[in-house]
Amino acid sequence: MKLFTLAAATLAMAIAAPAFAQNVEKVGPAGGRILTAAKVKAGATTVYLSGNLASPATPGGSDYGDTKTQTISTLKKIKELLAAHGMTMKDIVRMDAYLVAAPGMDGKMDFAGFNAGFAEFFNNAENPTTTTRTTMQISALAGPQFLVELTVIAAK
Repeated sequence: MKLFTLAAATLAMAIAAPAFAQNVEKVGPAGGRILTAAKVKAGATTVYLSGNLASPATPGGSDYGDTKTQTISTLKKIKELLAAHGMTMKDIVRMDAYLVAAPGMDGKMDFAGFNAGFAEFFNNAENPTTTTRTTMQISALAGPQFLVELTVIAAK
C-alpha cells in the first residue's frame, strides 16, 4: 500500500508541476504587437521597474537620438535591470510608454519610431513573446532631450 501511495503522490506531483511552473499566462493573437491580457498567478515573483529614460547616444554626450534610438536605449537599460533580478524581457507582462512630441512631427509623438524600437525586443527570435502595453503622448518628460520614458512590470 505504501508503494502505491508513493507512486500516486509522485504521479500527482508530475501532473501538477507544469501548472505551478506556469505562473504567467499571456493572452493575445499569435504574432501580435501587444497582448490583450496577462494573468499573473499567486506565487509568481513580480518586479516593478520605475520609469526609465534613454542614455546619451555617445557616452558623456548630450545627444539622446530620435524616438527609435531612445526606445532601444531605454529597453537595453530595462533588460539589464531585469537581469539583475533574474528576469528577462520575456518576463515583462506590462509596459507603460510615455512619449512626447518628436522634432519635425508637427506636435505629435513618433509612434512608428517607438514601435520600430519596441520590435527589436519583442516578437523576434530572441524573445518570441510580447507584453500588454499602453502608449500615450504627454506634454513633457524630466528634460527637454527625452522623448521616451518606459515603466514595466515583470513576473515569473
